[in-house]
Amino acid sequence: MVQSWDAGRLSHAARVCWGKALHSDDRDWMPLHRHLSDTAAVAGHLYESFLSASVRDQIAAALPGGHSDALLACTWLAGVHDIGKATPAFAIQVPWLFSAMEHGGLTARMQVGKDRRFAPHATAGMVVLDRWLNDRHGWDTADAGQFSIVVGGHHGLPPDSEQYRRAEDHQHLLGWSRADAPIWRQTQFELLDWTAEATGAAARLADWQRVALPQPVQVLLTGLVIMADWIASNSELFPYRVDTAFDPARIRRALDELDLTDPWSAVAAEPAEDLLTTRFGLPADFRLRPVQRAALEAAADMPAPGLMIIEAPMGEGKTEAALLAAETLAARSGAGGCYIALPTRATSDAMFGRTLEWARRLPDRHLDRGAHSVALSHSKAFSNPGFTKLFRRGEPVAVAQDDGGADTERRSALIAHWWMAGRKKTMLNSFVVGTVDQLLFGALKAKHLAMRHLGLAGKVVVIDEAHAYDVYMGVYLDMALEWLAAYRVPVVILSATLPAGRRRDLMAAYERGRKGPPAPVGRRARLAAAAIAPHPELEGDIGYPVVVTSGSDGPARVSGIETSGRSNAVEVRTLDDDPTALIAALREELADGGCALVIHNTVRRVQETAASLRAVFGEASVTVAHSRFAGPDRADKDELLRNLFGPPGNGHERPAEHIVVASQVAEQSLDIDFDVLVTDLAPVDLVLQRTGRVHRHRREGRCGTPRCYLTGAAWEADVPEPVRGSVFVYGRWALLRSAAVLLPYAAEGRPLELPGDIATLVQRAYGSGTVGPAEWQEAISAAHREEASKRADQEDGAKKFRLQAPLLAGTPILGWLQAGSPFDDEDSPGGRAMVRDIPVDTVEVLLIARHGDRFTTLPWLKRHGGAPLPTETCPAEPVAKTVAASTLNLPIELSGQAVIDELESRHDWIGAWQESRILEGQLILDIDLDHGTELAGHRLEYDRHDGLRVQRL
Repeated sequence: MVQSWDAGRLSHAARVCWGKALHSDDRDWMPLHRHLSDTAAVAGHLYESFLSASVRDQIAAALPGGHSDALLACTWLAGVHDIGKATPAFAIQVPWLFSAMEHGGLTARMQVGKDRRFAPHATAGMVVLDRWLNDRHGWDTADAGQFSIVVGGHHGLPPDSEQYRRAEDHQHLLGWSRADAPIWRQTQFELLDWTAEATGAAARLADWQRVALPQPVQVLLTGLVIMADWIASNSELFPYRVDTAFDPARIRRALDELDLTDPWSAVAAEPAEDLLTTRFGLPADFRLRPVQRAALEAAADMPAPGLMIIEAPMGEGKTEAALLAAETLAARSGAGGCYIALPTRATSDAMFGRTLEWARRLPDRHLDRGAHSVALSHSKAFSNPGFTKLFRRGEPVAVAQDDGGADTERRSALIAHWWMAGRKKTMLNSFVVGTVDQLLFGALKAKHLAMRHLGLAGKVVVIDEAHAYDVYMGVYLDMALEWLAAYRVPVVILSATLPAGRRRDLMAAYERGRKGPPAPVGRRARLAAAAIAPHPELEGDIGYPVVVTSGSDGPARVSGIETSGRSNAVEVRTLDDDPTALIAALREELADGGCALVIHNTVRRVQETAASLRAVFGEASVTVAHSRFAGPDRADKDELLRNLFGPPGNGHERPAEHIVVASQVAEQSLDIDFDVLVTDLAPVDLVLQRTGRVHRHRREGRCGTPRCYLTGAAWEADVPEPVRGSVFVYGRWALLRSAAVLLPYAAEGRPLELPGDIATLVQRAYGSGTVGPAEWQEAISAAHREEASKRADQEDGAKKFRLQAPLLAGTPILGWLQAGSPFDDEDSPGGRAMVRDIPVDTVEVLLIARHGDRFTTLPWLKRHGGAPLPTETCPAEPVAKTVAASTLNLPIELSGQAVIDELESRHDWIGAWQESRILEGQLILDIDLDHGTELAGHRLEYDRHDGLRVQRL
């Protein structure tokens, strides 16, 4: 857009107000008026060329002039965002610059320096803008606040009412006290008049006075202004030079150098026979499975935006179904990208490659557009070479077809963008894969949350493995869904299966956000409404597999689906929790060869069982997998499992006889297949998920009955007693209810029919009906009371830092992030602990090897294994990346500040490593691989086969 920013019309006082300064050099600063005009120009460009159509539409819908008004509002608010710098409280910070302002008549009282903390420039700017809107344009404070809060929040934390009042009361900090010359207010108003006229907003303010801006729109405007400010503050793009005049060509050069990518312009996916081949590169004979076809049909028919929940067993192609549905939902809603949320870093890394394969093949309505940006979003993303290589060269896209069917070479590519790779900016990329934490952070009160919301608001969001998220995480997930719905973001949730109550809560959370805050009603009406359970149509057994979609204003739509025809009848047996019994069972099962999977609920049990089995079956016949491996070793374990026990025809030979002993890492996101399963008792949905690893693929010559042994409990007791570790992880109630619905299969000798029995078992185990023998009921009731108390504590704990739901339109987001997270970096261990029910002081370390007084990377690593590590200087970047990838989470008994303090004090040479942007602030754990080490009263040992072993001294 063309704007007139003639600074010659400004007074001398307005021209000497400074906005940016680098050094005490009279050339390295920028006048305030120039920074305001630069930021306004950048904001206009972002609105027109970077934001998705869905975000633009939402802002436009809130203003009477539609998209024209939306563009004006974005540029105007960006053009006034730093007006608080034209105050004594800000100006005095650089004496040599303030001296020039004093010569222009802008003086300050002596007390300003002592009191300036009461009027940070963002809050001061909000106060100044409110006063200008009132004095110049007749707005009252309530009307003005919904716009001026964007100025108040442009540094990431909108002020609360008390902070606003303090700034307003300290008139001398604003230049408004009786002792101050009127030139301060005159200069402030002059700059605001100038900006309103230059952007064209002056002619629209009278109409905007009657607007009630929804809170989500206030957040989007804040996020956009923050983004524009960060770009315009980059001294390499916009050099800080006092003699710099506003020049559209200069703005264009800066934006060309920045080279932000275009939003995706989606085309609805059609259920063609070769769709799996054209989108995912699967063999030509692969056809859409029933769940994939149902998801495509639902995406075309459901309200857009809306929520889709897909429940189906593993192996039915849920991920592909979600991505195909995302194409249609994006085309219908105007979303410009997709975010895929997964439970862990390992599953995110695995999904990243699959997403690249899909995204590079996507059609785009604008074939001539430039690159689309992609990102991997978790704390160790830069350790993933598949991601980092995209900074050096893009991923070429596939050939698309034009409307006439002719092949047209796409000129776009997938790249990792340098500017959007920074902390707090990752979600701005078009296609993002990351841990679910990144989504949950969207409901955590944390600084610069508006930037995360701006990124999420323009996407389709896919949430995988929803059954893996506990009550604590669910509190954040529900609020995140409510805000996503308020932004009109389509959401697809994937799960093997969900309890009816959880399915209902997810749908209710989304619908609350879609419908918006209710009008104020009396207490009696609120209580009556709360007593009605939402979405009764989602109660109980609604079929399986199933696709559920939100309705327009009525009930949710439930679509039962046929399975792909694959079914499994699994025999269930109980097994004493004793190594001798386990060895005997496995000897019998593997007498003629085969592969067994043993899943325990704690790492300690995994390691103890593996030791017992190796003594009998041999070292080479037993593999261990759990979460307590360093990052590269964990990735190698996952790769090994996929290669040896993955689908037939994957190019790797399956062992004739082998046993894998694993923790919960084997129950999700790994396509692996075994002949027999032994599993600790766990909540029924997780047992069923684990059972899906038995006879998962058809194999030539496979014989024997698929069988699941349940262990990890004293079955001979009057009421089964689960082992202590399982109770700690899952709670007694879920375990007893699981045993109550599963043990009849073992007692009666009838097979567990998969997937046919899944929905019924899950709903019975998590429902309110009586399950299990009469003599169990007292224990189940006591366990339920204990579980209810724990859940209440979890919910209360989660709500301390959780965002509130959007309030009525026109209500400023004052105090929106008040009493928020104490961690500025959400993706730190402490930040992640805010959205997961883990100790805030959980310890994550980088693992290195010690050899006497020398240190190296772990010697067996594929990249830079055994590389010497300097103690006087910082490691070279390639080696530093290898160290940074070697992350290891210590167990809960090694959490706490005392452990952190001991790690920080182990080596004084670690200070040299703080010069590395990769290693800065990281905790280092060195272990002698032959003799171990001691830490906080524990003995620690590590090897590539068993991972970290911990023993209390």
